[in-house]
Amino acid sequence: MIPRYSRPEMVAIWEPQTRFRIWFEIEAHACDALAELGVIPKESAKAIWEKAGNVTFDVARIDEIERVTKHDVIAFLTHLAEFIGPDSRFVHQGMTSSDVLDTCLAVQLSRAADLLIKDVDGLLAAIERRAFEHKMTPAMGRSHGIHAEPVTFGLKMAQAYAEFTRARERLVTARKEVATCAISGAVGTFANIDPRVEEHVAAALGLAVEPVSTQVIPRDRHAAFFATLGVIASSIERLATEIRHMQRTEVLEAEEFFSEGQKGSSAMPHKRNPVLTENLTGLARLVRGMVTPALENVALWHERDISHSSVERMIGPDATVTLDFALARLTGVIDKLIVYPQNMKKNLDKLGGLIHSQRVLLALTQKGVSREDSYVYVQRNAMPVWRGEGDFLTLLKNDPDVKARLSDAELEDLFDLGYHFKHVDTTFRRVFGRS
Repeated sequence: MIPRYSRPEMVAIWEPQTRFRIWFEIEAHACDALAELGVIPKESAKAIWEKAGNVTFDVARIDEIERVTKHDVIAFLTHLAEFIGPDSRFVHQGMTSSDVLDTCLAVQLSRAADLLIKDVDGLLAAIERRAFEHKMTPAMGRSHGIHAEPVTFGLKMAQAYAEFTRARERLVTARKEVATCAISGAVGTFANIDPRVEEHVAAALGLAVEPVSTQVIPRDRHAAFFATLGVIASSIERLATEIRHMQRTEVLEAEEFFSEGQKGSSAMPHKRNPVLTENLTGLARLVRGMVTPALENVALWHERDISHSSVERMIGPDATVTLDFALARLTGVIDKLIVYPQNMKKNLDKLGGLIHSQRVLLALTQKGVSREDSYVYVQRNAMPVWRGEGDFLTLLKNDPDVKARLSDAELEDLFDLGYHFKHVDTTFRRVFGRS
């Protein structure tokens, strides 16, 4: 997590001051519940809020204490006692460190998910606008990187919209799964703290109660969360890769916006490089790289160990901050993407009509020719065109086997570009709910 690829709102979720504030709220809400149960004096619970509810925690002081205690939660509690005084003896009653750490992480990941959902909403809006703008803009569809059959640029955008709609749904599910609270004490038995305390803290923080915690919240929840981030990163890369291909000089169907004064190369002044989408490809690799450690965190020893801790201290901030930045960057790319319909049309015509080969094949079968023979007739006329020798329609008109079944007018009708777009409205209604 470096400033170059970070945005302030997401970074703030992971700052020490935010973390300590959440720790305090967990402890203070627990004290409220303990006071209602008669375990601690109500005056003490009230004093805890009054004396520390609005303080700015001294991060350097906590770090100083931790250098001695070698324990971050104890260091925090020691610092907290410096504000609260004698009533601090009631803080952390019956709790263990994981109650604070895991519940705090749940709050942070939930807040991060909320920002990521907002990011995806912004991206979806940009994609939808460009999809309808280019709904019927003819473009070359490719398979294996080779010209296949016509599509529209709007359909390319519609596919991306559908994919990120699924991404949003997965984020909502992942947020729900990770947003659980555990205040169950050592080894999760509630031996020294009433389950009603957990229920109170969960409600206060907007979390669900963890049904069974073994001192820690089960890490399959977190693994699913980070796996979701990895899938979204892959979707970002898929769209970024498409744009990178379209910006290649030999293709140039679309390109990233190039601002006034921008430089593409230190050596070659003519260059306009797809630096943003290349950057997105790299960021996607980083987010995916954090999925495997999250999966490996699932298998902890017995009721708990801390082998997951160092992993989560890094991937929690890094994965969410990086994905937040990447989603915002991709939104900007799509919003300002320069589209070249004239080059799309030029590329459609590049193979001399070969993109209509399937229609000719099917038409011959409708005239009674076997599929095998139809394929032979069409392919033997297509291959010379592939080598730059002639025009596909002209060759077909002069082929005796084709002429015997299809008239010139029928062949010409098979080369109608608009034929391929007759169901664009159907796809748009499926994806956007309107056409």
